[in-house]
Amino acid sequence: MQAFKAVKQIYTPPLELLNLLDEFRRMVDNCIRIGLAENISSMKALSRRCYHELIKYNVLTRYCLTAISKATSILRNYRHSLRKNPMTKKPYASKPLLTDCYAFRIVDGKLRLPIRPGEYVFVPLNTYVLRSIMNYTLHSVCLTSSTISLSFSKEVNQVKSVGLVGIDRNLDNVTVGSSINDVKKYDLSRASEVKENCRQIKRGLRRNDYRIRKEIYSKYGRIERNRVNSILHNVSIKIVRAAKEKQFGIVMENLKGIRKLYRHGNGQGSNYRAKMNGWSYAELQRQVEYKARWEGIPVF
Repeated sequence: MQAFKAVKQIYTPPLELLNLLDEFRRMVDNCIRIGLAENISSMKALSRRCYHELIKYNVLTRYCLTAISKATSILRNYRHSLRKNPMTKKPYASKPLLTDCYAFRIVDGKLRLPIRPGEYVFVPLNTYVLRSIMNYTLHSVCLTSSTISLSFSKEVNQVKSVGLVGIDRNLDNVTVGSSINDVKKYDLSRASEVKENCRQIKRGLRRNDYRIRKEIYSKYGRIERNRVNSILHNVSIKIVRAAKEKQFGIVMENLKGIRKLYRHGNGQGSNYRAKMNGWSYAELQRQVEYKARWEGIPVF
């Protein structure tokens, strides 16, 4: 069984790489426009329709397939959202980006990307990234104007579980019970406090200027996401580590559709609905799943 992880690094791109990111973004946008106009959402159909148009761009042809793949995933997410909300806005790639699965290499501690035939751009990788990807198989790289994300994998043997660990996700805590009657509760009240503080700051903003509001909302959204994810990261590590020590599988409840309980018009106050709809139950599940898969622990 293959298990995947990704590691991210902040960097400052050189000018030629920024130009490549912007050109790739335009390629993705072109594919999205064609896919929407002609109702195409499959990788194969979009490749047949767009490949020859993308060759006209001033980039290597090896980036054409990854641009089509990126556009396909955006179109599929759009159609999925459209089924839930018919008023969903049409998607587009608004920021410079680049995804590559074929051409990148790691050379002398640097990420090497081709920009023209025989010409490359090199981006230094920090020690943490190099240590994280050492001895693993690299799969893809995703670049924005400020970050690099490298995806890598390894082959793992699934643990034959001798018992189970059940995870009950709640707003302010996570309760974990095992098949040997061992129950432990992890406090998440700090995550709720961070979310509430950021929500109050954004709610108190009275400037009638869209650009300022967008900048402030983005800033505190980033602060909230980083702090909450750090808290969930520590909890998920402890859960997976305990399950690995006892060779237990992990079981989580299916909370799909729980947001429907806290919609406008259900007779609940706005503060209560905001608190319940801001609950990061899916992020905790994502972190537990990929960490358990990396250790070969089955998750149900």
